[in-house]
Amino acid sequence: MRQDPQAPLRRGAKAQSRGTAFQSRQGGSAGWNSLQRKPASAILRHLMCVVVCASTLMAQQIGQNSNPEGTPTATFKSTTQLVVEAVTVKDKKGNPIEGLGVKDFTVTENGAAQTISFCEHQELPITPGEAPPAAAPEDVKIFYRLGEMHIVPEAPGTLRYQNRRLLAMYFDMTAMSPTEQMRALTAAEKFIRTQMTPADLVAIMRYQGAGVDVLQDFTSDHTRLLSILETMVVGEGQGYGESTDDASTADTGAAFGQDDSEFNVFNTDRQLAALQTAAKMLGLLNEKKSLLYFASGITLNGIDNQAQLHATIDSAIRAGVSFWPIDARGLVAGAPLGDATVGSSGGAGMYSGASAMAVTANFKESQDTLYAIATDTGGKAFLDNNDLGKGIVQAQRAVTSYYLLGYYTSNTTLDGKFRRIKITLNGAVTGDLDYRQGYFAGKQFNKFTATDKERQLEDALLLEDPITELTVAMEIDYFQLNRAEYFVPIVVKIPGRELALAKRGGAEHTLIDFIGEIKDNYGMTVSNVRDKVNIKLSDETAQELAKRPVEYDTGFTLLPGKYTIKFLARDDETGRIGTYQTNFLIPNLNKEEQKIAISSVVLSSQRVDLKDALYNAVKSKDREETSNPLVVEGQKLIPSVTRVFSKSRDMYVYLQAYEQTAPAAQPLVAFVSFYQAQKKAFETPPIEITNGMNNRLKTMPLSFNIQLANLSPGEYQCQVTVLDPTGQKSAFWRAPVMLVP
Repeated sequence: MRQDPQAPLRRGAKAQSRGTAFQSRQGGSAGWNSLQRKPASAILRHLMCVVVCASTLMAQQIGQNSNPEGTPTATFKSTTQLVVEAVTVKDKKGNPIEGLGVKDFTVTENGAAQTISFCEHQELPITPGEAPPAAAPEDVKIFYRLGEMHIVPEAPGTLRYQNRRLLAMYFDMTAMSPTEQMRALTAAEKFIRTQMTPADLVAIMRYQGAGVDVLQDFTSDHTRLLSILETMVVGEGQGYGESTDDASTADTGAAFGQDDSEFNVFNTDRQLAALQTAAKMLGLLNEKKSLLYFASGITLNGIDNQAQLHATIDSAIRAGVSFWPIDARGLVAGAPLGDATVGSSGGAGMYSGASAMAVTANFKESQDTLYAIATDTGGKAFLDNNDLGKGIVQAQRAVTSYYLLGYYTSNTTLDGKFRRIKITLNGAVTGDLDYRQGYFAGKQFNKFTATDKERQLEDALLLEDPITELTVAMEIDYFQLNRAEYFVPIVVKIPGRELALAKRGGAEHTLIDFIGEIKDNYGMTVSNVRDKVNIKLSDETAQELAKRPVEYDTGFTLLPGKYTIKFLARDDETGRIGTYQTNFLIPNLNKEEQKIAISSVVLSSQRVDLKDALYNAVKSKDREETSNPLVVEGQKLIPSVTRVFSKSRDMYVYLQAYEQTAPAAQPLVAFVSFYQAQKKAFETPPIEITNGMNNRLKTMPLSFNIQLANLSPGEYQCQVTVLDPTGQKSAFWRAPVMLVP
């Protein structure tokens, strides 16, 4: 009996996985590090199966890493790292010094002199741009939810925001009362409407106790920024306010209990740690960044918060971020024992003046922390002023001129260690310099920690340019589940020859990391997927892997609309990454009246038994069979992403037709045709479908099993025709296919 060369590699093969899904949610933390791993209701939980199948990759791809002729190619490697530093130079009066060049600076890295490759002067105007015409109303929208975004990093050696001023508005909702939140949001809206210049790019970040949310990456879109500010809910993040335990404490008459000093210590650490996270996010960019910190003060608890305070300031300096705190309380002129929002204090302190002194001391201490983080990072605190917009303008006007210095470091060791930078002026030029004090060097993949590996995937996912170290091909289909939702199976293929095999304990295996996200037409993330697959192979199947691609599939539940998918695959042995990104459309078949509403057409040459699949993360077999239309009676149809078929195997064609507007399911007639050079080369006998699924859509499954042995090798146009004789409607689908011997 001849062994099928295209059968899935499953004998003696096992797979292990940590199947997890990411679901974006309002109020969640931003960034992949802080996303909660949990089953996502928007994803039909991991209808995944990794199998190895045979075909030649010819579908849409991003990147081609192997020589198609199979001839050996020479490989040259060069390890260089471009370091970019933003340097502000001011004279004794605080005015920027212009006209400097490469010869006017000296740069050392860990004491070793570096050769400056370029010096570019960034001139940023402070004159506001022209206001929109009064007759044109603002198109401000209130979003149903605020999706989580990311600060998109720059590729090494690039300057995306050249000649742009980067202002990040950071709202600490846990440190402001609802009135103060309203005041801060109003000031931000005023700045965007009347004081924002053409050189300004604004990002919006929020902390409300669960983590730092990036609500908007840097943009100059006034309407987008105003829409996000209008959508933010006043009163979010409440319940984290500190309580005092001194002479100013209100006498509530409650029984004695543990004091709140421990809560205050950890609460302050959380606020500072969130600031540190925001600074690290902004550190992905080379330009100078200003973080506008809207809060109502931070009170340190003795020396208990000093470690986190120093860590936050150090991270900001290393990231090239300056803090500009804005006290949302404004000018406070309260009563000596507090206003009506707090209870009266008790004890002798209210008669001796100790309570009044404690109120004043607590207020000043909260402002001292704002002053400290501003001064130590090159910013300035804006305190005791009711016009919070002046604080934003103050940060804006502070960055009007700086230099970008670039050099290729002489230390090419990829050890991941911190390297301290020192920049000085040469000759008679004197002035005050403000710059990033150092950076962390790159690290080889085999020395990555688990955190480093996750960070690499996150950064690769956020990059605008694709990474083409691995070849990735993808097919996206859709099937209607009900009047509103569609099941979207996604199949990814990676050539097995591009994956590295490693031996552990005598067993060969390959590790593949998958990460992806789907965004809607507004740039909001609607679904995420994260998975790690460990495919163990026998000696026989390991040799065959070099000739066959690895296939991975998953499924999502989406509404009709336009979407963008970005998917990454990484070989976990070498760190090589492949990216696939494309736009796709889920049509609203409810509105189809002139033609027969049909799903995507799936072409395949394989049916796989679920229990024999290399990887299957779905725990319940019944769940997959009911939710995935490609699974019938325990057999799963594997789409051919490349649409290359062997004559020795049959072709399977599957699609669904929907008659949801008909009072009863009407019989349909369908057939498949092959055209070559505008001539019909083959056509299947028409089949009549009379039975449909018992649902409101009146779904009619159409399935074909076509023998290709009588067709000559070559390229064909495959056409599927569906006819409704009763309703006098039709539907056509056509796509190119390739037949090989």
